[in-house]
Parts: sequence; structure tokens; C-alpha cells
Amino acid sequence: MPSPQLSLTLATFAADDPQDWSHLIDRAVAADRAGLDRLALSDHVAFGTDLSAYADPAKGGVDGGRQPTGPDGLWLEPLTVVSHLTGVTRRVRFATNVLLAALRRPVVLAKAVATIDVLSGSRLDLGVGVGWQAAEYEAAGLSFSSRGAQLDHTLAVCQELWANDEASFDDDRVTFAKIHQQPKPAGGGVPIWVSGTVNRRAMTRLARFGSGWIPWGPDAADLGSSIPRMRVAVAEAGGDATGLDVVGSLPTRFDGSGAIDVAATMHPVPRLAEVGVTDFRSNARFTSNGEELIDQIGSLVAAFRAASA
Repeated sequence: MPSPQLSLTLATFAADDPQDWSHLIDRAVAADRAGLDRLALSDHVAFGTDLSAYADPAKGGVDGGRQPTGPDGLWLEPLTVVSHLTGVTRRVRFATNVLLAALRRPVVLAKAVATIDVLSGSRLDLGVGVGWQAAEYEAAGLSFSSRGAQLDHTLAVCQELWANDEASFDDDRVTFAKIHQQPKPAGGGVPIWVSGTVNRRAMTRLARFGSGWIPWGPDAADLGSSIPRMRVAVAEAGGDATGLDVVGSLPTRFDGSGAIDVAATMHPVPRLAEVGVTDFRSNARFTSNGEELIDQIGSLVAAFRAASA
């Protein structure tokens, strides 16, 4: 079982133009110095005008969900952000939560991810999912209804290019032979974390490609039930779930003054660890900077280490 780790989500989006994104650098540097394990970034490349599908599980959304911005919100491209932030940090890992990998051409995505891996010292976890918005796929000239198959294709091409000095591939979408793409990620690949519910397609994807699972919708809300079902489904798909990381949400709790209640925030950690969560994702937000910010993140890290020991 992987050791428990604490992650913070990094808001690389804004409903209104912040004019200056330097706070992202401040957060990443502070997290790095405070001993945080991971920073997680979201992804959208484009929006249509109708965002109602985000609240529709039948379309890949989550019941009652609401996008944090309107269609005119500002969203930074996560791999570009990671490539910048790994240059100003030394040890903290970065994760996409989640990258709509199917929207990228596989051979270019493989090159970009391998480049980040090489330059960062292998500090990227590639969280992927199919998404919920048809307009993004339409803007990319792709079929929304076949987005799962496109994602599987994208991941298969990436893993082939990462693992083999002379890569060859053949499916109904692309064929190539004796292709060289260097440099390779360390160890012949990058960890892929698969997002989704416990359904046949997502679990087959997790069994085939996954180093970790990012639960979604009702399965994220009931991890005590969904994690055992995930392990069974992965085994039925021919995989081994014993070494998989599992993401669990760690909601921020506040005290009477409005400050983060660290003890209350960390209270669920032992229970979540017992059911199989290994990556504890917090959405804590901070308004401070400099040494004060390092201390605030450090207090969360220290409390997490104690709670997960």
C-alpha cells in the first residue's frame, strides 16, 4: 500500500481576470518549502455557453455540481503551468486533476509530458478523465460520444512512445512504425491516475493504464463502499489494484474566527486511510504570503503527518 500523502488543489482558474498570476508561484514555492507532497491542477481548454451538463451524471458531470466559473472564466493550461512551477520548486510533486488528455494529439502530449518529467526530476502525476462537456470535443474536432475510446487511444500511444526506443503502434486511429521519440521519462513512463466511477470502461482503463484512481461523483462521496468495488472491478479487468493510489477529498474546516481549523480538517484522515485512501486532497485557500504562508501550509502538513502515522 502506498504511503499517505497530502495534496492541495491549486486554483489555476478565475471567474474574473486577476491581472496577475504570480500568486501561483508564491503558493508553489511555499508548498515546496513547507514539505507538502503534491499540488493538483484542473483543466479546461474551451467552454460552450451551456454549462448545465456539469450537473448531469449521464453526461459525465456530478449530481448538483456547479462549475467554479462561467464560460468566460480564465483557465490556464495545466501542463504549461506545471512546466513553469517545476522550475521554481525542488521537491513538491504536481498532478493534473484531471487533464482532458483525449483533446491533445497523443504524440505531442507524450513529448510534452516526457519533457516535464526529465526537467522536473520526475515530479508529475498525470491524472486523466473523459470530461463532461461536448463543446470542448467539438472545438477540437473530436466526437464527444467516443471520448472514452479516444482517451484509451491517447494513453496507449503515450505509453508506447515512453517505453520503447523504437516505437510502433497500430489501431483504427493511427498507425506508425519504428518511431524514435527522445528523451524518455525516467523509468519508461509517467504515473497515470484515472478518474471515473466504478463502471466497466473506467475500471478497464484503470486496470490497463493506472497507477492511481481519482473517484468521481457518488463513488467519491462513499469511499468505504467504492474502493472495495473498485478493487474487484480492476481485478476482473485483469489488473492488480493492491498498489494503486486512491484520491480522497479532505474538506477544509474553519473555527469560529473563520481561520482554518487544522485539527478538525485532519480528523477524517485515519478513517479515510483505513478504507484505502492514499492521496488526501485539500482545497484549503490562503490569503497570506511569504513566511506566514509557509507556516500555514506547514501546520497542515505536520497535522497530516501526525494523523496518518
